[in-house]
Amino acid sequence: MSAHTVSLRVYFAIFLALLVLTGLTVSAATIDLGRLNIVIALAIAVVKATLVLLYFMHLRYSPRLTWLVVSVGFVWLAIMITIILVDPLTRGWLMVARP
Repeated sequence: MSAHTVSLRVYFAIFLALLVLTGLTVSAATIDLGRLNIVIALAIAVVKATLVLLYFMHLRYSPRLTWLVVSVGFVWLAIMITIILVDPLTRGWLMVARP
């Protein structure tokens, strides 16, 4: 496996992008968008995690097997988040008579 070098300019650009995305997360938290707040926060978090994985953890320059392992992990994480979100998002769908 050959070593690769990434310029400091790329690292600073990614760092600035992460700061901007963090600012967007904070800004989105102050706006009441109902259920979209969760979706927006998760979307921004996925973008930030992808940037960190690609550049700071050097996944971009890794072999295909490493990509496969990380992809399977993300698919599993998406399944788990979906299972967790099903409960709070579907509350109130059933009309249960209260005594």
